[in-house]
Amino acid sequence: MLFSLARPALFLLDGETAHRLTLAALRLAPASAPPAADPMLAMRVAGIDFPAPVGLAPGFDKNAEAPHTLFGFGFGFVEIGTVTPLPQAGNPRPRLFRLVEDKAVINRMGFNNDGAGAVVERLVAGRSNAGIIGVNIGANKDSEDRIADYATMTRIMAPLARYLTVNISSPNTPGLRALQDAGALSALLDAVIDARGANPCPVFLKLAPDLEPADIHDITRIAMDKRLDALIVSNTTISRPALRSRHAGEAGGLSGAPLRNLAQQRLRDFRTASGGAIPLIGVGGIASAEDAYARIRAGASLVQLYSALVYEGPGLAAQINRGLRRLLKQDGFATLGEAVGVD
Repeated sequence: MLFSLARPALFLLDGETAHRLTLAALRLAPASAPPAADPMLAMRVAGIDFPAPVGLAPGFDKNAEAPHTLFGFGFGFVEIGTVTPLPQAGNPRPRLFRLVEDKAVINRMGFNNDGAGAVVERLVAGRSNAGIIGVNIGANKDSEDRIADYATMTRIMAPLARYLTVNISSPNTPGLRALQDAGALSALLDAVIDARGANPCPVFLKLAPDLEPADIHDITRIAMDKRLDALIVSNTTISRPALRSRHAGEAGGLSGAPLRNLAQQRLRDFRTASGGAIPLIGVGGIASAEDAYARIRAGASLVQLYSALVYEGPGLAAQINRGLRRLLKQDGFATLGEAVGVD
């Protein structure tokens, strides 16, 4: 109800300003305990016990400003970032666009963040609070050695994060997606794994939806060879399905409802390529319990969302959790794990 009242005022502001105001309000709120583990929905992935399957995708809280407050909205886990070794301003504004008619967002933020040092301070300050916080890591735009940046971020963040996500799939840092090529990906993951050392922090890999079948096969093979803990499918897309908004031609990554079918298909592709041997996390266009359930039946053990919050409000995660219980019971499943990959 509060969101319904506030939304018209927020939508009078540009998307980035509204986002900053929302984060400022969250910083004033007390930390919240994560949701209690639900016997029907709880999942164990990469050795981590997730109390609920719906997570907040990175991009909302890039700098770990209010991650523990966000657990109060029903999220089973929160992923911060993308964080780079050095602070960077990102791309020029405007760089975030609401496509209201399409329930979509286009962004070309460019890994704007406060840098590893500031984020570490906030994570250390919040360590007394419970909850699963993952850290999405990236490379600085002007780095001469991007693989070295990922190794640096791994050494810094592995002692603090419940898991790390290697983000090589943003379309807004020129050349970054080239790290999804087989040779570059193998070298990158070797560097990350070496930098992790004896630290048991799980490593996830976030991928683009704009991949060819050969790419999917190569990435899956390398991920399994390197014993990665999960694949996150998928990031925003550079493709442009039919859109109605006047912002449809803006450059950047498209997320929200128009990404749903593409992201779902890529999840199925990675499930087929891996034979279910590596956990998958579904993201992209998830805005309802039905969307989340379809992703789970297609092979996802967990899901993440962000863009849908712009249109559906902060209660969406809790709403999806309730809906998942209903859908699982309807289909005769006692636990969410029983439904993973049944399609």
